[in-house]
Amino acid sequence: MSRIGRAPIAVPSGVSVAMGSDNTVTVKGPQGELARTVPGAITIRQEGDELLVERPDDQRQNRALHGLTRSLVANMVVGVTEGFIKELEIVGVGYRAAAQGPGALELALGFSHPVHVNAPDGVTFEVPSATRIIVKGMDKEKVGQVAADIRKLRKPEPYKGKGIRYAGERVVRKAGKAAK
Repeated sequence: MSRIGRAPIAVPSGVSVAMGSDNTVTVKGPQGELARTVPGAITIRQEGDELLVERPDDQRQNRALHGLTRSLVANMVVGVTEGFIKELEIVGVGYRAAAQGPGALELALGFSHPVHVNAPDGVTFEVPSATRIIVKGMDKEKVGQVAADIRKLRKPEPYKGKGIRYAGERVVRKAGKAAK
């Protein structure tokens, strides 16, 4: 059995989970509502304040989907209660970010023009300082993808370390040219 798949998912008070007839799981909480279709023959049942994810047999496909489904549903529960955050740091002279409302950013990244980034539904931006961006939302997948897309605009380069990086990310530096 999958160690991850067999672990029960605790459902906190204030969160309701509904299973639809078309294998759709809907989780409602204080932050909002998330829905996802459960793949294949994986079943989810609720016992009290816990969710149990079960697979019908030990076929390779079902084993692969067992732990994945449990993780996705657990992330939905955490998302509607607490939400997810990704922090980005901007390093470089003249590189900065400015908020254009809760769902838009304007970035100066050394290009001849400012770069505008719009957030998809359910994702918001905060800019506590000109060199820090906080991406917030209840869908872990969307938050991570938006943060990765922002980072992709100017990846940290290995010689001076300039660019956009995740908070706490270590950039491996290269020595550069040796002087004679």
